[in-house]
Amino acid sequence: MPVLAVLRHEEGVRLDPDPLVALFAELGEGGAERVVRRALLELSEQLSEVAAHFAAGRTDDLIRSARMLAKVAEQVGMATLARVARDVVRTGAAGDLTARAATVARLGRIGERSLAALWDLSEAGG
Repeated sequence: MPVLAVLRHEEGVRLDPDPLVALFAELGEGGAERVVRRALLELSEQLSEVAAHFAAGRTDDLIRSARMLAKVAEQVGMATLARVARDVVRTGAAGDLTARAATVARLGRIGERSLAALWDLSEAGG
């Protein structure tokens, strides 16, 4: 009887603390926490939009949403999420449907872990 292999996609995420430190220095604790919470909401919405655009085959909208996601992710120090979002932009522009599907799936996995990590960090800080 053949043995079925189960692949687990458990790659880590990297949060760069420098943008967060700068936010707290510039805006104070309350202001920075509000910015982080807005960023979490925006990132969650963009992740949903990327998935919806991919499922509907709307490549231009997919690229736009992934670019916006990368920009917001960079602003709050989500280095891994920003990099994978830029990968989605590249595969979207290249027209490689297989690569696009793989990077969108990876973005979903990294997005969940990144949002959880930033949420845990924001909760620990305040």
